[in-house]
Amino acid sequence: MAKHNAANARTKREYFQYLKEAGRRSEASIDAVAKALDRFEQANGHKDFRKFHREQAVAFKRKLDAERTVRTGKPLSRATVNSTLSALRAFFVWLAGQPGYKSCLRYGDADYFNLPDTDVRIAKAVRHKPFPSLEQVHHVLAVMPCATDIEKRNRALVAFALLTGARDGALASFRLKHVDLQEGRVDQDARDVQTKASKTFSTWFFPVGGNALEIVRDWCTHLRTALLWGDEDPLFPATRIALGESGGFVAAGLRRDGWTNAGPVRKIFADAFASAGLPYFNPHSFRDTLVQLGERVCPNIEAFKAWSQNLGHARAMTTLTSYGTLAPHRQAELIRGMAADQTAPAIYPATLAQVMGLLQKLGAKAWHSLLAGRRWRC
Repeated sequence: MAKHNAANARTKREYFQYLKEAGRRSEASIDAVAKALDRFEQANGHKDFRKFHREQAVAFKRKLDAERTVRTGKPLSRATVNSTLSALRAFFVWLAGQPGYKSCLRYGDADYFNLPDTDVRIAKAVRHKPFPSLEQVHHVLAVMPCATDIEKRNRALVAFALLTGARDGALASFRLKHVDLQEGRVDQDARDVQTKASKTFSTWFFPVGGNALEIVRDWCTHLRTALLWGDEDPLFPATRIALGESGGFVAAGLRRDGWTNAGPVRKIFADAFASAGLPYFNPHSFRDTLVQLGERVCPNIEAFKAWSQNLGHARAMTTLTSYGTLAPHRQAELIRGMAADQTAPAIYPATLAQVMGLLQKLGAKAWHSLLAGRRWRC
């Protein structure tokens, strides 16, 4: 069986270039498409794309249904299957319009990569994501050691993630110049910071209570006064590795450069939660924690809009639909509470989402009228 097809390789290279330059897709997104195409070629014996037939798509779907993951031995999730088939469908739709393929392929043949509607609904179902409570994060900060520079950095990293809701890529790339302690603000400048979709925005520290803000202030002061670092130095520097007395490599303080990826950030979070006797929560889960806090403390729609923008969301709908799902125990509390107290009406996220969708249709005048109107309860 062939293990390579030169014509296919050239075609894929053109498609990846199209995705990057015309489709404005990220490298990570293109890598996922490349993986899907490679999986299809392996299953198809690396046949020339010009010989594609819809029966190949049907056979590939059956193979995916029978395939199992290497790590767990379980069948592939519907989400994995759906994303793989969607990538292949988009590729063959594009390919059908390319010179040399128009006479061989039909646009409709790509539709045979579609999953049944029931499977698509399973793949796209929104499920509750576990995230830490505010009290759990404060407990982690309370038990984290802070004797050495490395320990101070690790504790400040967790505190900063809670104050800002920054993603792990951004946490790994912040510099001292991006933090304004006097204003209580961090500038997520996409020229320097690895933000999602290269968006630039400012985040004011969230009112999370506890000593998170004090920890971050002490850390920034330590970097500037004790280590004499400046604006261009990393906010969270990498660990310096040196040769220990026993001949092995050991941590020996901080380097004056940052991490090249977010792997060390996630490792610090994993160690911190394990030491506190809690299950692991990744940095991104802190965003869910903050949204849940915002739903409880924001007094009106304008305040929640500010809370949403603070997370880098252009639309409050994104905050509600992506992070606003209530935990099951909280859902139960609210339902039981409404049964006990029916005296005052309240607006909850689902209702708010419908109202905001209607306002978008009505236009800016209706939106501003509501911002100046009545208060709402979360």
